[in-house]
Amino acid sequence: MALVHSWRRMAVGVATAVAMAAALAGCGGNGDDGRAQPIASLRLLGSASLPTGTVFEGVEFGGISGLDRAADGSYWAISDDRGGERGTPRFYNLGIDYGASGNVTVKINRQANMLREDGTPFPATARTVDPEAIRTAPDGSLYWASEGNWSPTAASRFQPFVRQMTAQGAFVRELAMPAMYRYVDNATEGARSNKAFEALAVAPDGTVYAANEDALVQDGPLTTLQAGSVVRVTAFDPGTGRPRGQYAYVLPPIPVDAAPGAPFGPDNGLSDLLAVGNGQFIAVERAFASGVGNTIRLVWTEITGATTDVIGTPRLAGATYAPMTRRVLLEMPLAYQGVNLDNIEAITWGHTLPNGHRTLVLAADNNFTADTQASQFIVFEVLPQ
Repeated sequence: MALVHSWRRMAVGVATAVAMAAALAGCGGNGDDGRAQPIASLRLLGSASLPTGTVFEGVEFGGISGLDRAADGSYWAISDDRGGERGTPRFYNLGIDYGASGNVTVKINRQANMLREDGTPFPATARTVDPEAIRTAPDGSLYWASEGNWSPTAASRFQPFVRQMTAQGAFVRELAMPAMYRYVDNATEGARSNKAFEALAVAPDGTVYAANEDALVQDGPLTTLQAGSVVRVTAFDPGTGRPRGQYAYVLPPIPVDAAPGAPFGPDNGLSDLLAVGNGQFIAVERAFASGVGNTIRLVWTEITGATTDVIGTPRLAGATYAPMTRRVLLEMPLAYQGVNLDNIEAITWGHTLPNGHRTLVLAADNNFTADTQASQFIVFEVLPQ
């Protein structure tokens, strides 16, 4: 049985226009090289939220950390429920409907479990994965990424990965992961706990890109209020599943401090990547300040001929390299045009409006936190030049 929820808000005026030399894919069609065509700005259409505590088929819905539109117009969403929390690690098929008027409706169509190589679900009673991203492959199968789970005890330590599965959740393969992403000791090298794979993208040519949320230990400190950090975006060959390039993406400093007396400090990270052309992306930078709220940036970023391939650079800290380009398309601080921003962790293309304009859909991870958070979906119209 499908579950439906909607919230209406009237479409608002044109968002801050952003002059850009780059473009969003498909707004005027892609060139033969898969590069994108120009746009002028983004316009907020509306948003909808499913409240924390929503139950579907006996399991609490939430933790939406990845979202991607399928060929049939439905959406794949992945929950970051790791097991041992509210249920078996799972993903969903959603219906998200809206028009130019700003009426956004979200419907849960079905849920399924990601399966292991032996065909069994991941445990419902223990943390073995941390699902954070999902993308549709050209053949209709799905890629998904896990941050894994750090533990000082080797038997309880599970490594980050990117896997491919069928639309029913059956294991297809695991991509060959560079060793630098592995959990080692959470102190001197390797991935940091809960800061591994958060972003996943599939380019028009089929290349799969995966990126960590914040710096690997050997690449420098985490983001602070005073300084940014750097993450690695790895390109995987869709045929062999092996890495064929890696590029540095620079994160800015944290924009807002936590409230006095907050239980933990502020952070900033790369929460998702959406391919808009070959080597061209919209990055979602999500900053959170406890007791204050979320600041969300949508950033145009490219891998150009000048960008350094850093796959052979063991430590980015102190190294010389040219990072991916970075241009802020839209900054949404705390509340944006009447929408209180939640923990946005996902972005995908939406459907095309009757006027021919494409749309973007963002989704928030509610952290299964009652009263203060919800599973939020925000829709933008892409205005072409």
